[in-house]
Amino acid sequence: MSITRKLEVLDDNDDDNTLLKVAFATSNQVEVDQHFGSAHSFSIYGVNIDNAYLLAVSEFGDLKQDGNEDKLAEKLELLSGCVAVYCRACGASAVRQLLAQGTQPVKVSDGTEISEMIASLQQELREGPSAWLAKAIRSQLVVNPTRFDAMESEGWSE
Repeated sequence: MSITRKLEVLDDNDDDNTLLKVAFATSNQVEVDQHFGSAHSFSIYGVNIDNAYLLAVSEFGDLKQDGNEDKLAEKLELLSGCVAVYCRACGASAVRQLLAQGTQPVKVSDGTEISEMIASLQQELREGPSAWLAKAIRSQLVVNPTRFDAMESEGWSE
């Protein structure tokens, strides 16, 4: 099943301070109320310590929890670059695939509000991230592979 509708928020004010991209499995863009595999839609936010911005909402047709792995491919591609996806539940195969691409699945109670999850994530960023969040932040840092070339060309003297 492919995406049936997609909203992307464009902003002239590109915010370089957005540290994390996180997704929420939601049917109403207010609360987390969907199982990952059969989610009707995902809301994706850019989050930093002080702000959260809606980046995109993608909707899918009706999906069943049927063990059909093919339906996961487009969702995994959609969530590429997200450090986490908050959902009501997530199957073992989907968990493995999400972790392999660097997206941490986070199980929350049905009806948990997205705004609560964002506030909790921001609080965690302020107080010091948990192990998975620290790892996600490190993976988002852009490392220039040639950063030491200039120093090496100068040579080494003791």
